[in-house]
Amino acid sequence: MAIRDGFSGSVGNTPLLRLVGLSAETGCDILAKAEFLNPGGSVKDRAARHILDDAERQGRLLPCGTVVEGTAGNTGIGLAHLCAERGYRCIIVIPDNQSAEKLDLLQTLGAEVRPVPPKPYKDPDNYQKIAGRLAEQLPGAIWANQFDNTANRQAHFDTTGPEIWADTGERLDAFVCATGTGGTLAGVARYLKGQDPRVRIVLADPMGSALYHWVKHGELLAEGSSITEGIGTTRITANLEGTPIDDAVQVDDPACVAMVYRLLREEGLFVGGSSGINLAAAVQVARQLGPGHRVVTLLCDRGGLYAGRLFNPAWLAEKGLAAAAGVKG
Repeated sequence: MAIRDGFSGSVGNTPLLRLVGLSAETGCDILAKAEFLNPGGSVKDRAARHILDDAERQGRLLPCGTVVEGTAGNTGIGLAHLCAERGYRCIIVIPDNQSAEKLDLLQTLGAEVRPVPPKPYKDPDNYQKIAGRLAEQLPGAIWANQFDNTANRQAHFDTTGPEIWADTGERLDAFVCATGTGGTLAGVARYLKGQDPRVRIVLADPMGSALYHWVKHGELLAEGSSITEGIGTTRITANLEGTPIDDAVQVDDPACVAMVYRLLREEGLFVGGSSGINLAAAVQVARQLGPGHRVVTLLCDRGGLYAGRLFNPAWLAEKGLAAAAGVKG
């Protein structure tokens, strides 16, 4: 086994898992990249590392500088780890409706956490815009700007896409992924389409996001709401713009929760809601394609960040999701 250099050197090269029950049920290979095994616990470690590497190369982030970001949690966690490793101050602006586990972990990692009321993107007090203004006001600070900084997308073109291509033996039929910043889907899609244009790229979208309707009908329109954190959006980010997307599927909360608990009970995988969205969508795509195909998606992050909500019977009952989880409220 190769020796890796610290946290930064440990990001990526996560295993690709065959999900036995789902594969047997659909007659397809349902493969999921175990991104929760990144050192910071999520796929967002990749973008965080690339964003800092890019800022350092350009001379925008200097020794003892400050990194500011607006995030729903996981990118902030990756940045906080990396800032601790590299000696930077880290300031995280986060909507105050995110899980308490995320806020606690960010503080434990040494980040300065600034919770703010959730506002739509068009509002000047949206958490992303607050982060951008804050970075402008602080000497020696950069705004990571994960939504519109295409170093995010490039991280997945350079690493995630090639890893999937190699680990599948250069044979897959579809890649399915939810999106928040757009970076993961955009980078992987560009890489895979460059290797084989026949690979179908399918966007998995929770209720409350406008991207499903955008892919299907060419306009941004959001309907309903979702308990998921950090995915779904009502705008086209710079990372997502121009991405080759063949189709989209929509996943509601009961389907998401049912899949999260199925992964826990049948596969022994303790993951978050984004993974539930991804896998529920991957099963839909597999059924559309028919037996004998290979569908790849991501297990985005660890379930421990959602213990007080997604894995809390009382909270699930309050949301009307206890039956979907198969638990008593």
